[in-house]
Amino acid sequence: MSVTRTGSFRRQHDHFEPQDDSDPNAARRIRGQLEQIDYTAFASNKEVIGQVLGSSDALQFQKLAVAAAHARAVWVGQALKVAETGGRVTPEDLARLAHLRATFEELTEAYEGLRRIVERGYIPFRAAP
Repeated sequence: MSVTRTGSFRRQHDHFEPQDDSDPNAARRIRGQLEQIDYTAFASNKEVIGQVLGSSDALQFQKLAVAAAHARAVWVGQALKVAETGGRVTPEDLARLAHLRATFEELTEAYEGLRRIVERGYIPFRAAP
């Protein structure tokens, strides 16, 4: 039996962090190297994402939010239609529901992705006038 779980998650920091306190100079050097690595990732994200997306504004967030809300409504509406048949779900019904749920989840993840992009400073955000 396979299980499909819905919802999203954020990865917690899973980077290796040395705990050897015996040599403070080595620990400082390693922390400096790790900061340099993190900055390289930040600068790369900022450059690449900035080239692709440019900037963001409240209207973009609103459009994504409305698209996700609409996808959720369509998905749940279809599920209610299926429920009216007494729970007799055809393979076509199931495939349609799975597609509609995936659409909703992808749009929700895109919204969260854009939010994280702005939060991390990869692109500028222009507030609504």
